[in-house]
Amino acid sequence: MGLNPRPILLSEPRPPLPPLEVTTLWDFPRQSVEGLRLGDSTYRGVTPALACVNVIRRFTNPGDLVVDPMCGSGTSLDAARFLARRALGFDLAPRRPDILPADARALPLPSACAHLVFVDSPYGDNVRYSDDPRCLGTLAATDDAFYDAVEAVAREAHRVLRPQGVLAWIISDAYRKHRFTPVGFRAYERLLRHFAPVDVVCLARRNDRSANPMWEHRARTRGFYLRGFKYLFLMRKEGSA
Repeated sequence: MGLNPRPILLSEPRPPLPPLEVTTLWDFPRQSVEGLRLGDSTYRGVTPALACVNVIRRFTNPGDLVVDPMCGSGTSLDAARFLARRALGFDLAPRRPDILPADARALPLPSACAHLVFVDSPYGDNVRYSDDPRCLGTLAATDDAFYDAVEAVAREAHRVLRPQGVLAWIISDAYRKHRFTPVGFRAYERLLRHFAPVDVVCLARRNDRSANPMWEHRARTRGFYLRGFKYLFLMRKEGSA
């Protein structure tokens, strides 16, 4: 498998980026950055591009390697390359030629090669991402098997990260079949087995399919809350760089 993580060097003027976020509450009304296409805004569960941009700018330098083992529509790849970082993306069901087929629990990468691993993972079986039985999106968030899979991905992220490298992991809680599951807390406990905490960011959910009058009416009349935010866990691989 040919791995080509070179950054894309843009010759045209780049649109100005907003300042880095300075609090742990991030709210981005648009999926992408004005004037750019970073990822696919029509992809269900697409990552906010400015979340990627903020994490990449804060924790890496130009030329560093960013790895996304669950790449989806490629937002993290586009953001990393726009920022002159090297980038590699993997997925069980690649949607683009530059996203390579691989299981996030067994990446075709050497150990200690990445400066940042960015993960925006399923948070249960509410969205069907692929027909591959290995997909985390086939596992219910109420079952221990889901968190075992989360930990397996975290273990592989730890392997490919350099010492002092950063893991950024986006995940949400779940409310399904009249049952709330604190997915974030349960997943975080697994991540802490392998990484040291850096911080936790509250990432506001925008452009969500549940953000419509029908679901708002159901939430009010049936006594439940719609998910208004996701967690962005920032963690570090300990050791000497």
